[in-house]
Amino acid sequence: MLKKIIFIFLCFTQFCFAQNADSVYENRTNFQHIKTVQCYNTQKEQSIPIYTLGSSDQILLSFDDLKPGFKNYWYTIEHCNSEWKSSNLYASDYLDNFQEDEIVNYQLSSNTIQNYTHYELLLPNNQIKPRIAGNYIIIVYEDRDRKKTAFTQRFYVTESKVLVAAENAPSQNVEVFNNKQKINFSISNTQFIQNPFIDLKIVLLQNYSPKSFQTLKKPNKIKPNSLIYDAFDTTEFLGGNEYRKFDIRSLRFRGDNVELIVRDSINTVHLLQDQSLNKTTYSAQIDEDGNFFIRTRDANNNNFQADYAKVIFNFKSPINIDNGHIYVVGRFNNFQLNEENKLKYNPIKKTYQTNLLLKQGLYDYKYVWASEDKKKINNTIFEGSYFETGNTYQIFIYYKKPGNRWETLIGHTFFNTINK
Repeated sequence: MLKKIIFIFLCFTQFCFAQNADSVYENRTNFQHIKTVQCYNTQKEQSIPIYTLGSSDQILLSFDDLKPGFKNYWYTIEHCNSEWKSSNLYASDYLDNFQEDEIVNYQLSSNTIQNYTHYELLLPNNQIKPRIAGNYIIIVYEDRDRKKTAFTQRFYVTESKVLVAAENAPSQNVEVFNNKQKINFSISNTQFIQNPFIDLKIVLLQNYSPKSFQTLKKPNKIKPNSLIYDAFDTTEFLGGNEYRKFDIRSLRFRGDNVELIVRDSINTVHLLQDQSLNKTTYSAQIDEDGNFFIRTRDANNNNFQADYAKVIFNFKSPINIDNGHIYVVGRFNNFQLNEENKLKYNPIKKTYQTNLLLKQGLYDYKYVWASEDKKKINNTIFEGSYFETGNTYQIFIYYKKPGNRWETLIGHTFFNTINK
């Protein structure tokens, strides 16, 4: 019996350290047949996947597998630091109950041209439950084999020990006043923090994009039980532009920004040709700050009756991009710059095109430029940048208690620069 316990413990610890300590966990899909990964707090669809430790909130994770039949998908979660690297903790440090579990909630698609299986998972649950706050990664793999990892997805667990108040302010730099947005914020109830210059780290995200973030380590003002972050040369973001959008809730009738729908052995949707918005003036329009929502008007159930379509993006670039590539991005593809999202030049139409297999719904998107090595990224070269743009900002407060080996998430806030 003792030998069996030791064997289980060794497997347990080996499992915890499978991730390379230097690698960064991302929202990443490894298999082309895995589509439409969604992860959000169940209180609001497509919200940030975060919940308060000990509350009744839950995170919903869902995805589709386009390969026929049912697969044995398993999952685990791992605690990460503020940079999304493994905290290198024992699973017993951050998990109650078990370290892995099988996904058993699934449904085959119904009355769709594209067959798929829809999977769902709620966290925390009776099998997997985080016991400390912080960043977490969900790892989903096939046949209980981590070498067959299908995708990874980030989520957050907070303790809400501090309060965060934020506001949008004009840039103090006259040269970029019309293009940038400045985020000032303060943290209160900080009496338990001994040294905010060492123990705290702040991460700001714009529209929940991992490509648009800032990290702060030092407040510029300290007051009793309060820290102020409003320095002249920090927390400024390019405002960008409102996202482009298209509507494929119906594959029978053309929605917003749809030019043509072809229904055959596969649904094909041609979007209207997009133009650069860089030289235009700001034009207010309602968007979802890069988000997407799965919807169908052709059936009753969005999860397993919404169909897939090959969506053809068509962009006419006004500039020579021989030194890089154009990508179409949004939360639907985790803002990733990969081959699937890269546009290629069509010499016949003299435009840049790509096609993506997407589930019926409403989608926000934009075009970005990246160098060949992707070390240089320009988010505004095709979209423009305006201080009036409505953006949602996320602020996360991380705390490393003296003597602890990990960072915890002790507070957060989300706010929009305008009311939408």
